[in-house]
Amino acid sequence: MSDMFPKSALLRPGYRPEQVDRYFETAHEIYDSGDLDEMDSEGVRTVAFDVVLRGYQPQAVDAALDRLEVAFLQRRRAAFVAKKGRQAWMDQVTQLATTLYPRLLRPSGERFAPASGQGYDKTDVDALMDRIAGYFDSDTTLTSSEVRGAVFRRARGNKAYGEPSVDRYLARVVEVLLSVE
Repeated sequence: MSDMFPKSALLRPGYRPEQVDRYFETAHEIYDSGDLDEMDSEGVRTVAFDVVLRGYQPQAVDAALDRLEVAFLQRRRAAFVAKKGRQAWMDQVTQLATTLYPRLLRPSGERFAPASGQGYDKTDVDALMDRIAGYFDSDTTLTSSEVRGAVFRRARGNKAYGEPSVDRYLARVVEVLLSVE
């Protein structure tokens, strides 16, 4: 698998190839075995690799991780639906989606804890939160790729939200969107 991803340019950082190769080999084995308890879409979404010079290009690895996350979620959904039915799946997704509402109802500028130091620009995050609220109100369309690909400007102090809470929240949004896509 060592040629699975393109390498970064000579003096450019990338993901450590050995870690990436090992991760994808393990993921492939788990997926083929059907043992979904060993790895899930959240585990795929939160994996991290060391960064080294001449490593694998992050964009290529991240795109593969996105596809892997979708594959694991689709397999989990198929197994769940086969066992408990489509309505039970949708009920579970609805329950997860309702955990997102309280933050969406907060006023702009108060949706997440403020950053201690640098963080995500509140205006940028709130704009995405408004789109998410619009999606749940059936006013607008939104895909998991759009949420995953969101980029926020950097800000400091009272103009910024802390990154960890925003990232965790958006990961749950992605999970809900993937569950119905």
